Amino acid sequence: MDYCSSLHLTSIKSLCANWIADDIPSHFDIGGLVVGSRPAVAHLYMKQSGVLAGLPFFQETFNSLPGCVVTWSNQETNTPNPDTSKYVTQPAVEGEKYTYDGRPILLAVVKGPVNQILRGERTALCALSRCSGVATDSRTMVDFARSINWNGSVAGTRKTTPGFRVVEKYGLMVGGADTHRLDLSHMVMLKDNHIWACGGDITECVRRARSGCGFSSKIEVECRSVSEALTACEAGADVVMLDNMKGEQAREAARVVKGKYKGVVVEVSGGITMETMGEYTGDDVDVVSCGKLTQGYQCLDFSLKIQQD
Repeated sequence: MDYCSSLHLTSIKSLCANWIADDIPSHFDIGGLVVGSRPAVAHLYMKQSGVLAGLPFFQETFNSLPGCVVTWSNQETNTPNPDTSKYVTQPAVEGEKYTYDGRPILLAVVKGPVNQILRGERTALCALSRCSGVATDSRTMVDFARSINWNGSVAGTRKTTPGFRVVEKYGLMVGGADTHRLDLSHMVMLKDNHIWACGGDITECVRRARSGCGFSSKIEVECRSVSEALTACEAGADVVMLDNMKGEQAREAARVVKGKYKGVVVEVSGGITMETMGEYTGDDVDVVSCGKLTQGYQCLDFSLKIQQD
């Protein structure tokens, strides 16, 4: 699947250029002064098993630096022959799951002025390692869901890093998880604070939301009980989130809601991990959302090494 086509290229260019600018706020790069601007070659290595994700961010980071060119190992030109005693070359495929056998996996070659390569090194690697971490955790949870014969959606949440949301949401997509709402404008979600700030009246909250968003947006309501969920459905909610319930309690609440409102999407959420997800899944549960996918993920290990002449 061409995940990269889902990204707005102009926005990604601007995002990556801003990352580079943020890393040199005083306009001086003394390390770059030390090494100069001679032509250099660097190898991108993956050094941990997992799902590869984030190639567009790595690519655009170096595109924003003068003279730098990235050649991915699935491209035939300018890709070195593998020295299998030190590393193994594999095609760089977004969304592919790689197995690390102790030898670094060569995925790309970066050519350009050495000071520019080093200027972009850490920024590009940070985006790649974090995006791949989200994708790897997402794939693990989705694979587990399928292994227990549950075909609902494993979703992220809006618990993303400010300024880094697009990378983490993209990682969810590449890993096979649902991105959930991409931002505050994507779907109306009425959480407990919205309801409390509206006097605790779920029906009035939904009414106001519908008057604002019209027919074109879905409305989701966070519910703490079956009673609240049924009230939200009656008011016209499209999605109910059963939040912070125990597994058996959540499944029973979902059964009651679906029994009366078959067209409503039922989501369960609240501290769910892969270890506990099986307690929540069932025929009446459509979505299991997990904030940990974008809030507690492990970064994958990549390195970019300048090659000696």
